[in-house]
Amino acid sequence: MRETVRAKKHLGQHFLNDLTIAENIVEALNPALQFKKVLEIGPGMGVLTQFLLQKTDYETTIIDIDRESIAFLQKKFPSLENRIISGDFLKLNLEDLFNEQFAIIGNFPYNISSQILFKMLEHRDKVPVLVGMFQKEVAERIAAPPKNKTYGILSVFLQAFYTIEYLFTVHEDVFTPPPRVKSAVIRCTRNKTMELGCNEILFVKVVKAGFNQRRKTLRNSLKPYIHDKPEISSHPFFTKRAEELSVEDFVELTNLVEKKAL
Repeated sequence: MRETVRAKKHLGQHFLNDLTIAENIVEALNPALQFKKVLEIGPGMGVLTQFLLQKTDYETTIIDIDRESIAFLQKKFPSLENRIISGDFLKLNLEDLFNEQFAIIGNFPYNISSQILFKMLEHRDKVPVLVGMFQKEVAERIAAPPKNKTYGILSVFLQAFYTIEYLFTVHEDVFTPPPRVKSAVIRCTRNKTMELGCNEILFVKVVKAGFNQRRKTLRNSLKPYIHDKPEISSHPFFTKRAEELSVEDFVELTNLVEKKAL
């Protein structure tokens, strides 16, 4: 068996080689959330996989787009048998794969990490927790509170349905090859929000419009939605910038826009 897998730049591969960090990432999954399945994305050479397979609280499935990694993992972990998927997570039909709740974990390729999170949001009623490695700047953005310069679209969308915890920072030297940036591990745990309490399609549009012109007040960035109606634009929200509003504020703002402007 080949002892290593070549890291491929076009796949954004940086293989974690620190076993203590790998074990800490796996330990961050909380089995008390009662999931019985775990999906690991981008296992590479299986540094997380080896610790996941030691757990008896859940069953692990792994997926990787790299055929070389798949061949390596099939030989390294024969006990996984038919739970090794060769394919693209972003194209995977999760409904076909899991008919119950499942957790997501991984040292995610940084070039698709945001897309992984958006797919998690699409399946939020089945994904109670995600633990993953991200580029540090992205992790900070996800976990940022309102009135923070890194708080943005991704922060609002994720925090609407998940509690975000920034767990720890990871130095670039513990990867092969080392990335040019620091990394960080975060945990997203599903909160109790089942429905936002507003039109979700409009919510997405309002949040995006607000942050797409984040230096402007909401009166200006949401102009197409309020149609210069003074009974709307006089609301205190419209004197603020998007980064000043919490998730709950955006829900209220969406209801205001829908009720008065549409």
